[in-house]
Amino acid sequence: MGLGRSKGVAVAYCWLMLAGAAEPSHGEAGFDGAVVDETPLRVEIRTQLDFSRATTGGTGNGQISIDPNSGTRRVAGDVVDLGGSALAGSAVLTGEPGRVVKIDMPLSIRMTSSGGGSITITNLRTNLSPQARLDNFGRLEFSFGGDLEIKGSVAGTFRGRIPITAEYE
Repeated sequence: MGLGRSKGVAVAYCWLMLAGAAEPSHGEAGFDGAVVDETPLRVEIRTQLDFSRATTGGTGNGQISIDPNSGTRRVAGDVVDLGGSALAGSAVLTGEPGRVVKIDMPLSIRMTSSGGGSITITNLRTNLSPQARLDNFGRLEFSFGGDLEIKGSVAGTFRGRIPITAEYE
């Protein structure tokens, strides 16, 4: 046993102008379909990635960045900060104590509004080291952030999903 891989999958929701709840989930998969004798990984989203509220001026081009290490929000270009609490996303991974894990998320996602507009989050990143490892209690907490690219005149409450996948190395 132990040749299989256990996977955990979660979806982090990200918002501009509105925050919401995540739907954590988990799963277990064996290398050859056999039953794997290891603790399955579970990813739980604790905090949603939230870019808060903003508007654009004349050109409508700009960027809002959230740093996963500090949670700091930076606004650049023709973006006007309207206040509110911007938050880096955070998650907890649980599984077998001491195991090295690989956590994947896309480099970018598209967010849409009910009015039909869309914007993109690029440079999605975490504060994890390259050799992420569960602690002695089988836990690993991490944060994630990214850059919200605004191009043109768009309006609304934008929503998107960030799939986060974790597996044992």
